[in-house]
Amino acid sequence: MSTARLTINLYTLASNWQALDAKTSCETGAVVKADAYGLGAGPVSAALAEEGVRNFFVAAAEEGAAVREAVGPDATISVFSGHMEGDSDLLRQHNLTPLLNSSEQFRRHRQALPEHAFGIQLDTGMNRLGIEPADWAALRTEIEPLNPSLVMSHLACADEPDNPMNRHQLRVFRELTDGSAAPRSLAATGGILLGSDYHFDLCRPGIGMYGGQPFAHAKPVVTVDLPVIQVREVEPGESVGYGNSWVARRKSRIATVAAGYADGLHRAIGGGIDAFVADRPCPIVGRISMDLITIDVTDLPEDPERLRILNGHQTVDDLAEAAGTIGYEILTSLGARYSRGYIE
Repeated sequence: MSTARLTINLYTLASNWQALDAKTSCETGAVVKADAYGLGAGPVSAALAEEGVRNFFVAAAEEGAAVREAVGPDATISVFSGHMEGDSDLLRQHNLTPLLNSSEQFRRHRQALPEHAFGIQLDTGMNRLGIEPADWAALRTEIEPLNPSLVMSHLACADEPDNPMNRHQLRVFRELTDGSAAPRSLAATGGILLGSDYHFDLCRPGIGMYGGQPFAHAKPVVTVDLPVIQVREVEPGESVGYGNSWVARRKSRIATVAAGYADGLHRAIGGGIDAFVADRPCPIVGRISMDLITIDVTDLPEDPERLRILNGHQTVDDLAEAAGTIGYEILTSLGARYSRGYIE
């Protein structure tokens, strides 16, 4: 193995989806935007379709085309960005359902694809995407007779169960949609965990399927193995890496592995993170550079051929915490240089 290897366990991913689905009594879809959070929209979507998922969500129409190829003609694929200028052909050719975000998008959709399915996204306080309450009040009597496939909104603080914003958005969503005949959706992973009040007719988990917080019981989906290029001896007082940021206090063996921040292993991760040989941790030392990471393997009985930086002991959320970011960013940053393998 000359390149770092990313292994995605589709069985575990499906198990995480099943665990989230079991928390609801409604339909459970799946968010596969951003190339399924960097893990491959085709294989991930196909595996979820085999589990019975029939509602998929993507960010843009171009993403939806790839998912359609993976899941076949029958599933519903909804597009969060709605009907953008120039999307009409993609939406029609791949039977994608735009979630319309404004009166302008509604007019565009009605003009370009008058018989084509659509859904509605409402803004309930996040101020990111969605039709605002005043515009919804003006449009509702025009939209609802056209039978939208879904009316949805998105929670801003679902990963903080006690945040009052959750109850506020729930109340606003109910006020805006009570009496509607269309299926409703408010909850992603965090919303599922908030309880049945937030579930409505369809939940749409994302990060929890992929092994990330706030789903504490998620099983790790991703492993990353780093090939060792070289092992060198370092004397006490010698430094390793850029900026002389790590200095050996004892005679040490330092393994240099083929990965770095160009592969989504952020420069800020640094201290406090290990790489593993089986269950044995070996600390990362020195700064992470673009293509290389240095790891202290002094306590191993022999030089390793590879080290694993993501496993059951150290998750994407551990790396994220060390880097001062979130698991979503770690997952979606895993670069194109990895050789990829899937466990079915």
